Order: sequence, then structure tokens, then C-alpha cells
Amino acid sequence: MTIKEVQNEIFRLKKENDICILAHSYQAREIIEVADFSGDSYALSKLAKTAPNRTVIMCGVRFMAETVKMLSPDKKVILSHPDAGCPMAEQMDVDFISQMKEMYPDYTVVAYINTTTALKTVCDVCVTSSSAVKIVKQLENNNILFVPDCNLGAFVQKQIPEKNIKLVQGGCPTHAAITEKEAQKAKADHPNALLLVHPECRPAVSEMADYVGSTSGIMDYAVNSDQKEFIIGTENSIAEHLQYLCPDKRFYALSKELICPNMKLTTLVDVLNCCKGVGGDEILLEPEMIEKARKCIDAMIALGG
Repeated sequence: MTIKEVQNEIFRLKKENDICILAHSYQAREIIEVADFSGDSYALSKLAKTAPNRTVIMCGVRFMAETVKMLSPDKKVILSHPDAGCPMAEQMDVDFISQMKEMYPDYTVVAYINTTTALKTVCDVCVTSSSAVKIVKQLENNNILFVPDCNLGAFVQKQIPEKNIKLVQGGCPTHAAITEKEAQKAKADHPNALLLVHPECRPAVSEMADYVGSTSGIMDYAVNSDQKEFIIGTENSIAEHLQYLCPDKRFYALSKELICPNMKLTTLVDVLNCCKGVGGDEILLEPEMIEKARKCIDAMIALGG
């Protein structure tokens, strides 16, 4: 089958089987094209909640599918590839955070959305990369324990110096691997380009950027900017998507190493098989687990996240 034939079959099956397909922005172009919604993880979870479909296929990684299930517990949620995890989300467990809470009892525990459902049960509030500064600024407590991404936490700390933010060493291995030297080379190679990076990058890299923001923020900035050249400091699929959205502009990957292997596990045929009811992995969460984990999600929503 050709890519177009597979896509047409997916369109037919999702209509026939009442399926909503969500695709994170890091997915391949051919998958984005068959999705009902694409974007960052939390935005997709909110969209899934409003979608009328009984079944949701999440083309992304496990914590994203878990978030969809938490917000839509009555729906059947399928992760497109059973092995698609997130190293950052899995870096810390409940026991570790519980120990940290004992060490810092007067700290509010802020969890990046890129965490497991289990970890969210022992945290106070969730944040996304786009809402972290806004939400932490609103917290009454000035003592913050930020997990798991120390680079995002450092970015938040810089924006809110009045807060006492305790960072724990963790983060996205793909973004964190990018060095200041690579950023300097990219800027030297493309002197007319603006550097746009994700806050999961090292502080030294973020400090060199013309814009630091979430995946959606980076895309919106590039689309709406009058500038014509951009170095993209996040997963390389974003540079590709922007080339389609803005064919009159030039986009350069900050590094050829900026590839998330877990995001790349899902193929178009995986999506087709999920639509047939074959493959993938159904997300099953105990109601008690959902109730406990939803507290920090609900706190995020209340604070405008």
C-alpha cells in the first residue's frame, strides 16, 4: 500500500469505528495528516475530553495517553505503540518524591506534566512548559520543589527570582544533550536566523536563544514572525512541520541529534492497526489512582494552566 492508501483506510476506519486520533507535534508528517488534533500533550488531552468519540488513539508516548485517560476516564484510550515511553517521565518514582517531601516538608511540589500518573499522585500541582512560569508565580508558597526537569525548573527560576525553587537532577535526555558549542555553531552557520529553543534545553543554550518556549510556542512564534530564517532547538520534526506551514521561510535543525526515539516508534501502519483494533496498548488506570492524580491536574486548571 502507498502512504496515501494507508491514510485513506485510516480515515475510513476511524469514521466507521468512532475513533478520535491525537498526534503529538513530534510525530511524523504522515501521522499528523490523519489526526483529528495535533499539538502538545496537555492541549491534546483537553481536546480529547471534548471530542464526542468513544475511542481515542494517542500517537505519542505513555504519559500522554495516561493524561488523556485521566481527563476522559469514560473513554477507551489506546497508546499507538506499547513501547513508546518517556525517559524523563520515568526518571523518578513515588518513593523518591515521598522521601524528598519528607526532607522538604514546607515545599510545594510542582510536577511537570511529563510525569507518570503514579508520580502525580504525590505532587501538589502540574505545569506545562508553556504554563510553568504563570502557575508557579501564582503559588502562595515561595518554597517550590520542581520535578523532574531541572532545565525547565531553572528557566522558571530565572523568570521568578523571588521564589525559592529546589531543583532535582532530571530532564529530557534528548534536549539536555544539546551543548552550548552546538548552538554557537548553528548561529555561526546561519547568522541571519533566529534561535528558538525549548526550555528543556540546558540553561547555557536557552540563554543564547532569541525565543524560549514550548513546542506550540516555538511553532506559533516562527509562523507569526516577520523573520525568514530560524534555527529550531527542539525535536527535529518541528522544523519539518514548519517547512510545510511556511514554505517561504527557512528552518534549520539545531542538531541532527535532536530526535526522540520513543516518538519515532509509532508508524502510520501502527495507527492503521490500532484503528482495526489490533496492536497498540489500551490504557487502564484504577479509579482511585485517577482521583489522586487528578488533584494536581485540577490545581493546574484552577490556576489557568
